[in-house]
Amino acid sequence: MFDVGMGEIGLIAVVALLVLGPERLPGAARTAGALLRKARQSWQSVRVEIERELAADELKRSMQETAAAADPTAGVKDALHSIMNNLPSTQSPPTHSENIPAAARDNHEQR
Repeated sequence: MFDVGMGEIGLIAVVALLVLGPERLPGAARTAGALLRKARQSWQSVRVEIERELAADELKRSMQETAAAADPTAGVKDALHSIMNNLPSTQSPPTHSENIPAAARDNHEQR
């Protein structure tokens, strides 16, 4: 996280000793340690929560892919349903008298 060497830590300790004095330095060090510990714990809990959410999303995606692969007829059924819905409605077949021209039908009925 931070790239701090021994020289920098020593310099920070000397400055803290000069600013705070020997009486308040131990208390300030304990407070700084406690704050650093809380920050690390908070960061760790956030990281664990994010990893848990990513794992749950991956599991959901895997289950959906498995479900799609488990039913190979689903695609065929969907295509057949789509075709059936797009077909024009079937009409009743014409009767015999509808096939005969009107003039011929009148002659036929007069006999």
